[in-house]
Amino acid sequence: MRSRALMALAVALSLDGLTSAALAASSGDFKAAYARAEAANKQAGALKNQWTTTAEELKAAQTAATAGQYDEAIKHAQLAEALANASIAQAKEQETAWKQAVIH
Repeated sequence: MRSRALMALAVALSLDGLTSAALAASSGDFKAAYARAEAANKQAGALKNQWTTTAEELKAAQTAATAGQYDEAIKHAQLAEALANASIAQAKEQETAWKQAVIH
């Protein structure tokens, strides 16, 4: 079941690469990507399943944006969003998966 979440993450990351703009990203592009990542991370937090790697990527995104490297910042924000979405999927899967492990 964990592999499904990891596969979903891999697909999300590969699709992000295909949809990246060829032009340089702006501050507004970063802010939108960061807001999506933060929202997903807050949802993961509400499910009590935030991953530390998500927080690390959010911090890296902020650092890159502060340095004016918006393309890099957006990559980190998109990865953070994908990680948060994978943690949400994991939490939802584990809500019922534990029942299969209980001895009847």
